[in-house]
Amino acid sequence: MSINVGQPVPDFTAQATGDTTVTLSQLRGKQVVIYFYPKDSTPGCTTEGGDFRDRKAAFDEVDTRVFGVSRDGLRAHENFKAKQEFNFELISDKDESLCRLFDVIKLKKMYGKEHLGVERSTFLIDREGKLAREWRGVKVPGHAEEVLEAARELHAAR
Repeated sequence: MSINVGQPVPDFTAQATGDTTVTLSQLRGKQVVIYFYPKDSTPGCTTEGGDFRDRKAAFDEVDTRVFGVSRDGLRAHENFKAKQEFNFELISDKDESLCRLFDVIKLKKMYGKEHLGVERSTFLIDREGKLAREWRGVKVPGHAEEVLEAARELHAAR
Protein backbone atom coordinates (compact mmCIF):
# COMPACT_ATOMS: atom_id res chain seq x y z
CA MET A 1 0.00 0.00 0.00
CA SER A 2 1.25 3.46 -0.72
CA ILE A 3 -0.25 6.89 -0.23
CA ASN A 4 -0.36 9.22 -3.21
CA VAL A 5 -0.03 13.00 -3.12
CA GLY A 6 -3.48 14.54 -2.65
CA GLN A 7 -4.84 11.51 -0.77
CA PRO A 8 -5.63 11.43 2.95
CA VAL A 9 -2.93 9.79 5.06
CA PRO A 10 -4.45 6.96 7.13
CA ASP A 11 -4.55 7.82 10.82
CA PHE A 12 -1.82 6.29 12.96
CA THR A 13 -0.62 6.36 16.53
CA ALA A 14 3.04 5.84 17.42
CA GLN A 15 5.31 6.07 20.46
CA ALA A 16 7.80 8.92 20.44
CA THR A 17 10.49 10.50 22.57
CA GLY A 18 9.60 12.78 25.45
CA ASP A 19 7.16 10.12 26.68
CA THR A 20 4.71 11.19 23.98
CA THR A 21 2.30 9.41 21.69
CA VAL A 22 1.83 10.88 18.24
CA THR A 23 -1.60 10.45 16.65
CA LEU A 24 -1.93 11.98 13.21
CA SER A 25 -5.63 12.87 13.58
CA GLN A 26 -4.80 14.93 16.70
CA LEU A 27 -2.51 17.09 14.57
CA ARG A 28 -5.31 18.24 12.23
CA GLY A 29 -5.10 21.98 11.69
CA LYS A 30 -1.30 21.84 11.60
CA GLN A 31 1.04 20.90 8.79
CA VAL A 32 3.15 17.85 9.59
CA VAL A 33 6.57 16.82 8.29
CA ILE A 34 7.49 13.19 8.80
CA TYR A 35 10.99 12.28 7.75
CA PHE A 36 12.22 8.69 7.71
CA TYR A 37 15.89 8.00 8.27
CA PRO A 38 17.87 4.75 8.46
CA LYS A 39 19.55 4.81 11.90
CA ASP A 40 20.17 6.94 14.99
CA SER A 41 23.65 8.40 15.52
CA THR A 42 24.95 7.76 11.99
CA PRO A 43 26.60 10.62 10.08
CA GLY A 44 23.90 11.32 7.47
CA CYS A 45 21.06 10.94 9.96
CA THR A 46 22.80 13.23 12.46
CA THR A 47 23.29 15.89 9.78
CA GLU A 48 19.70 15.60 8.56
CA GLY A 49 18.28 15.84 12.09
CA GLY A 50 20.51 18.83 12.80
CA ASP A 51 19.27 20.57 9.66
CA PHE A 52 15.65 20.14 10.80
CA ARG A 53 16.60 21.19 14.36
CA ASP A 54 18.25 24.38 13.11
CA ARG A 55 15.10 25.32 11.16
CA LYS A 56 12.54 24.55 13.88
CA ALA A 57 11.65 28.20 14.51
CA ALA A 58 11.01 28.67 10.78
CA PHE A 59 8.82 25.54 10.67
CA ASP A 60 6.94 26.85 13.73
CA GLU A 61 6.28 30.14 11.89
CA VAL A 62 4.35 28.22 9.22
CA ASP A 63 2.50 26.06 11.78
CA THR A 64 4.40 22.88 10.87
CA ARG A 65 5.33 20.06 13.27
CA VAL A 66 8.40 17.95 12.45
CA PHE A 67 8.89 14.29 13.42
CA GLY A 68 11.79 11.99 12.63
CA VAL A 69 11.09 8.26 12.26
CA SER A 70 13.40 5.25 12.29
CA ARG A 71 13.22 1.63 13.39
CA ASP A 72 15.38 2.35 16.45
CA GLY A 73 13.88 1.93 19.92
CA LEU A 74 12.88 4.76 22.22
CA ARG A 75 16.01 4.52 24.38
CA ALA A 76 18.30 4.95 21.37
CA HIS A 77 16.04 7.79 20.17
CA GLU A 78 16.18 9.57 23.56
CA ASN A 79 19.99 9.35 23.58
CA PHE A 80 20.26 10.57 19.97
CA LYS A 81 17.80 13.41 20.62
CA ALA A 82 19.59 14.53 23.80
CA LYS A 83 23.09 14.32 22.32
CA GLN A 84 22.09 16.29 19.19
CA GLU A 85 19.77 18.66 21.11
CA PHE A 86 16.90 17.93 18.73
CA ASN A 87 13.93 20.19 19.49
CA PHE A 88 11.36 17.83 17.96
CA GLU A 89 10.26 14.28 18.76
CA LEU A 90 11.56 11.06 17.22
CA ILE A 91 9.07 8.28 16.54
CA SER A 92 10.09 4.67 17.18
CA ASP A 93 8.84 2.33 14.45
CA LYS A 94 10.29 -0.99 15.59
CA ASP A 95 7.39 -2.94 14.06
CA GLU A 96 7.83 -1.02 10.76
CA SER A 97 4.11 -0.16 10.62
CA LEU A 98 4.81 3.48 9.65
CA CYS A 99 7.60 2.40 7.29
CA ARG A 100 5.13 0.11 5.54
CA LEU A 101 2.35 2.72 5.54
CA PHE A 102 4.64 5.18 3.73
CA ASP A 103 6.34 2.44 1.69
CA VAL A 104 9.91 3.38 2.66
CA ILE A 105 11.38 -0.13 3.19
CA LYS A 106 13.50 -0.79 0.12
CA LEU A 107 16.11 -3.28 -1.01
CA LYS A 108 19.47 -1.60 -0.43
CA LYS A 109 23.06 -2.62 -1.08
CA MET A 110 25.82 -2.20 1.45
CA TYR A 111 29.30 -3.60 0.99
CA GLY A 112 27.98 -5.69 -1.91
CA LYS A 113 25.25 -7.33 0.19
CA GLU A 114 21.56 -6.70 -0.28
CA HIS A 115 19.33 -5.98 2.71
CA LEU A 116 15.99 -4.34 3.41
CA GLY A 117 16.41 -0.90 4.88
CA VAL A 118 14.74 2.46 5.26
CA GLU A 119 14.98 4.67 2.19
CA ARG A 120 15.56 8.23 3.39
CA SER A 121 12.20 9.86 2.63
CA THR A 122 10.18 12.87 3.77
CA PHE A 123 6.45 13.56 3.66
CA LEU A 124 4.60 16.86 4.08
CA ILE A 125 1.00 16.48 5.27
CA ASP A 126 -1.45 19.38 5.02
CA ARG A 127 -3.83 20.68 7.70
CA GLU A 128 -6.61 18.31 6.58
CA GLY A 129 -4.36 15.25 6.82
CA LYS A 130 -3.73 14.86 3.09
CA LEU A 131 -0.29 14.13 1.64
CA ALA A 132 0.86 17.41 0.08
CA ARG A 133 4.42 16.53 -0.99
CA GLU A 134 6.82 13.60 -0.85
CA TRP A 135 10.55 13.26 -1.30
CA ARG A 136 12.05 9.80 -1.78
CA GLY A 137 15.68 8.74 -2.01
CA VAL A 138 16.61 11.96 -0.23
CA LYS A 139 20.13 13.39 -0.32
CA VAL A 140 20.73 15.23 2.96
CA PRO A 141 22.47 18.48 1.84
CA GLY A 142 19.86 21.20 1.35
CA HIS A 143 16.93 18.84 1.99
CA ALA A 144 15.54 20.39 5.20
CA GLU A 145 15.59 23.81 3.52
CA GLU A 146 13.67 22.42 0.52
CA VAL A 147 11.04 20.90 2.86
CA LEU A 148 10.78 24.21 4.73
CA GLU A 149 10.18 26.06 1.44
CA ALA A 150 7.41 23.59 0.54
CA ALA A 151 5.87 24.05 4.03
CA ARG A 152 5.96 27.85 3.54
CA GLU A 153 4.27 27.56 0.14
CA LEU A 154 1.58 25.25 1.52
CA HIS A 155 1.00 27.61 4.46
CA ALA A 156 0.74 30.65 2.18
CA ALA A 157 -1.71 28.89 -0.15
CA ARG A 158 -4.42 28.38 2.44
